[in-house]
Amino acid sequence: MALPPGTGLVVYNAAISRCARAGLYPRALALFREMRARGLRADEYTLPPLLNSAALLRAPPAARALHALLLRAGLASHLHVANALVDAYAKLSRPAAARAVFDGMPARDVAARVYRGMVAAGVGPDEFAVAASLSSCAGSTMLDMGRSVHAAAVRRGLEPFLSVGNSLVSMYAKTGALRDARAVFDAMPARCTITSTALIVGCAQNGRGRQSLEIYADMVRSGCRPDYVTFIGLLFACSHAGLVDAGQAHFRSMVTDYGVAPGADHYACMVDLLGRAGRLEEAMDLLNGSSTELDATVWKALLGACRVHRNAELAERAAEMVWRLDPADAVPYVMLSNLYSRARRWGDVARIRALMKCKCVTYEQDCRSPYGNRTA
Repeated sequence: MALPPGTGLVVYNAAISRCARAGLYPRALALFREMRARGLRADEYTLPPLLNSAALLRAPPAARALHALLLRAGLASHLHVANALVDAYAKLSRPAAARAVFDGMPARDVAARVYRGMVAAGVGPDEFAVAASLSSCAGSTMLDMGRSVHAAAVRRGLEPFLSVGNSLVSMYAKTGALRDARAVFDAMPARCTITSTALIVGCAQNGRGRQSLEIYADMVRSGCRPDYVTFIGLLFACSHAGLVDAGQAHFRSMVTDYGVAPGADHYACMVDLLGRAGRLEEAMDLLNGSSTELDATVWKALLGACRVHRNAELAERAAEMVWRLDPADAVPYVMLSNLYSRARRWGDVARIRALMKCKCVTYEQDCRSPYGNRTA
């Protein structure tokens, strides 16, 4: 049944939302078609319930059409729209599309402030606001705020939403609350690649590399396919747990078993893995045989490993590669100078410092190490 002629956008948005919440997903989409036929343009409040409806109807074409429409309308910058799109693609078992949307989402540090404002105004947050707020908490290590949002999600019955569960797992894992992350993970009625990857990465970053491998094994057994990010977390876990053979096996598997082309991030993890084991020649051979376009960070990882193991010859070759990619980068100069100093090669120390001065390269030390600091 059509809405009366002259019905405005606000009424249509409310009707679409009510239908979506009541499980009347075809009706919600029909109202949207009717709305557009009457010349009304969708806004940021129209799209989230429609995306959820398309996902729960298992209608990827409808989700893609809505995605295209929101891009044309310039609505992708709205955080709750982007979250709804991530949730839709996740429910449709399109992890690559969900990850691509998530990676391109607008800055999420405002989400926690928006959430607080909603609560203060007496507005009950929905699954999109909860997921956005949890993503913000994960990025800024606001564990107390994250727990508060989690409690609100439980009270409002939002835990079954996949986007909320994924955000909870990621938030707890990234803030070091691995027991809570695992509890949410185990309680989720449905999971996807993003869910398992969040826990794999979280365990790896918190020194639980072997647990990451166990989660990965369970993930594969459940039928979820690992993606590009999954393997970054997996290789990072192998590196920090000293599991060289396992890391090499997974690096081969990502190509042969899953068709995932290794990127610079994967090579940086492999260099870190081999470098920590002192297998520097293997690391150099791996990079020399790569068909991937490697960035300076990968070569700085090798340079850092060479410094740790006092291999000046390979360090010089790695430094040359960094200079080719980023001539103004001061890190190779400093690391070579330190390496030469430890070997009491004072002439080479003077040469490097003179070269820095000649090329007007300055070094501003920060808290990051160029070796072993490439995280998933």
